[in-house]
Amino acid sequence: MGQSSFGKHAEEAEFGFASVPLAEKQGRVDQVFHNVSGRYDLMNDLMSGGLHRLWKDRLVSLLHVPKTRAFALIDVAGGTGDVALRVAAAGGAETQVTVLDINPDMLEIGRRRSARKGFPLTFVEGNAESLPFPSGAFDAYTIAFGIRNVPRIEAALEEAYRVLRHGGRFLCLEFSQVDSAAFDRLYRAYSFRAIPALGRIVTGDPDAYRYLVESIRKFVSAEALRDKIEAAGFVRASFSKLSGGIVAIHSGWKL
Repeated sequence: MGQSSFGKHAEEAEFGFASVPLAEKQGRVDQVFHNVSGRYDLMNDLMSGGLHRLWKDRLVSLLHVPKTRAFALIDVAGGTGDVALRVAAAGGAETQVTVLDINPDMLEIGRRRSARKGFPLTFVEGNAESLPFPSGAFDAYTIAFGIRNVPRIEAALEEAYRVLRHGGRFLCLEFSQVDSAAFDRLYRAYSFRAIPALGRIVTGDPDAYRYLVESIRKFVSAEALRDKIEAAGFVRASFSKLSGGIVAIHSGWKL
């Protein structure tokens, strides 16, 4: 008997506007970030006009990192250390920050940045869908612009829940849907015309940024992601949109 349409669908994943076998998505995403890793942070500045710095500052401010007691964070898909270094700077001597990323090229950039800035972060190569840490190991979990690239989002959210201690907080910064039709038309034109062209000039790889733009357009709504966070076990799941809905910060608690 042939495979049912449901079974076939279950084994596929979105890669931008294309559908690919689920087992292939991670490798394709890895190649995208391998190609652009050396200019990744520069491209974030150029694409967002520096706004990504404000979004990440807001994400970190929501953690309320303590200065005078132990605090353990895992930052997933954070290879270059952009969020992790902010947390380390906000915390005290007992703040421990672990950066996990599946891409070794991104991690190497993070290690160099960490050494240069004098923060002893821990860098681990691993998969968000199967975290190599014991249950209840962290006080907080962050992921910035990474969840939409995970092939099995539900599995990653379940792992986030598992590695947090009771009372731990989950925070996710991700692209969302803008709030007005007029703004959306401008944003779409900028995304599909300017960003791949910028990617060609800065990284030599317009296709990588075409994928990233497509992945943003295809990603689930903020409401749907909130529902997935709740389904993973988190309570008080919520989100707040920033910059007219370009991005949203999602929050949940393990209580």
